[in-house]
Amino acid sequence: MNRKVAVAARIVLGLIFVIFGLNAFLQFMPAPPPMPEGAMAYLNGIMAAPYFFPVLKITEITCGILLLTGIAAPLALVILAPITLQIFLFHAFLTPGLENLLVPVVMVIVHFLAASAFWHLYRPLFNRVSFK
Repeated sequence: MNRKVAVAARIVLGLIFVIFGLNAFLQFMPAPPPMPEGAMAYLNGIMAAPYFFPVLKITEITCGILLLTGIAAPLALVILAPITLQIFLFHAFLTPGLENLLVPVVMVIVHFLAASAFWHLYRPLFNRVSFK
């Protein structure tokens, strides 16, 4: 994989998480259009636990900054992987229409491209472990 592509992907992913994470607190982007009933039920469930959404957004901002600076980028990518997956699954199952999948698909692709630069660090995670 071209190193420049991986660095660009890391920066794009970092920007996405910092911007959308900050938007949750500062609300500088326009409000999204109304969501389907299932999506609203899911979000209302998350909001029922008052700590969850702020912790999620602070994690996104922190890891996004780590990606932008290159500090602990492999760790930030591991922490953000389940968040990226959940963003994709939320839009794939709860918001109809291909236009709603554009950003999540880009996020998944960019996440894989950014992580490819650190595959040598992730490879041992997939080794079979024997407890003899």
